[in-house]
Amino acid sequence: MTEDSKLPQIITLMGPTASGKTALAIALVEQHNCEIISVDSALIYRGMNVGSAKPSAEELEKAPHRLIDIRDPAQSYSAADFRADALQAIEEILAKGKTPLLVGGTMMYFKALLEGLSPLPAADDEIRKQIQIEADTYGWNHLHDELKQIDPVSAERIHPNDPQRLSRAIEVYRISGKSLTELTKIKSEPLPYEVVQFAISPKDRKQLHLSIEERFKLMLNQGFVEEVRSLRERSELHIDLPSMRCVGYRQCWQYLNGDYDYDTMVEKAVVATRQLAKRQLTWLRGWPELNWLESGSDSNLTTVLRHCR
Repeated sequence: MTEDSKLPQIITLMGPTASGKTALAIALVEQHNCEIISVDSALIYRGMNVGSAKPSAEELEKAPHRLIDIRDPAQSYSAADFRADALQAIEEILAKGKTPLLVGGTMMYFKALLEGLSPLPAADDEIRKQIQIEADTYGWNHLHDELKQIDPVSAERIHPNDPQRLSRAIEVYRISGKSLTELTKIKSEPLPYEVVQFAISPKDRKQLHLSIEERFKLMLNQGFVEEVRSLRERSELHIDLPSMRCVGYRQCWQYLNGDYDYDTMVEKAVVATRQLAKRQLTWLRGWPELNWLESGSDSNLTTVLRHCR
């Protein structure tokens, strides 16, 4: 018996959007003594059901998901928040004698959970304002030159035309006196679990693109535009909130603003979703110790169950 096999087991099921994660996860719940923890930055929000492809009431009755509907769209939710909530959920599920099954496509959440988080300082509004004033006065290239001096590794990675990440890298140094590169080398303690990891994706990229387009059109038929219209009526919500940056929501909001017509909205939303899937697959290709599954394969459930104990 290996050291890992003495530890409690958790299962992760990752994959790009529209790859079939939810269907496989529910089938696994029906065949194995496990409970699902959602790893999805859109599913956390209440009232964002259609455009996030949230599991239906029927699906949730078969297989309840933790970390769904835990925030209002006006609220923020960080990778650190997710890690704390996920670790608590894992312990609660293990205490019931079940296996935690973490399912989703938000790779940053998986990374935060599995690799831990660096001790980065919280945002400081005053310092951010000062950085913005300097950018308005001297330009972002000037600030990028400053970053080259204090953190050449981050400067190499962050483009001068990426103000959000550039500002954050400088902010971290001004708050802590340490560079982003220094701080990100510090990680949390390893998880006290045996982690069995799966990724599901279609073999053919064209099939994934087709699935994404078909699913978005289904969302439209299920009332997605009406859902976004209802969110827009709330005065505290606006297009720059993290919740409204979710793919589909931003494009539909802009359509309702009159920025472009319906057909353009559909095209832009589908393209944005395909780009998200591409980013997810890029993450996964570099992910260690993954067991790959093919979307739609009849053997997926058997393959996963073979690894369970």
